[in-house]
Amino acid sequence: MIVPITGKVTYPITLDPTVWIFDDRKIILEDAFLAQASSPDTTNELEKAAKRWDRELQQDVVKPPVNQSINKFEREKILTHSYVMPITDFLNHAEIKADAKNARLETLQGDVVLSISDLQKSYLLFAMNGKPLKEDGPVHLMYRDGSNKNNPITGVKKIVIQ
Repeated sequence: MIVPITGKVTYPITLDPTVWIFDDRKIILEDAFLAQASSPDTTNELEKAAKRWDRELQQDVVKPPVNQSINKFEREKILTHSYVMPITDFLNHAEIKADAKNARLETLQGDVVLSISDLQKSYLLFAMNGKPLKEDGPVHLMYRDGSNKNNPITGVKKIVIQ
């Protein structure tokens, strides 16, 4: 149930989607695509990105936000929703090398090649109805624009930056 990111990266990393259910960066699947459709204003997005950048520069050590405690209501809510995780933070931590052009996704059905740009603009679906994706997982890749929402790239087992 792990997904390595290897290849033309400074730091090969291993993703463990089973713990993301407790990560504050997760997004409810339905909300992920609603936010995309309702915010066509790129100026607002640039302002948000600038604020995030400023916040990260002010921190000594960048740590992912993780829920400290979960009450009963939140626990029940977690077990009913489907969730995606933006892949951007993980790619930033791996530090993709400048000469990288593509990403090869090793899946249960065979390899899928996509551009680094498309990969960075993606979500990883890791939980359906609060449960990990066991049969066709550990993760599915969905583009943030929702173009493959009904037909995601399933069974992603490894991401190789080329």
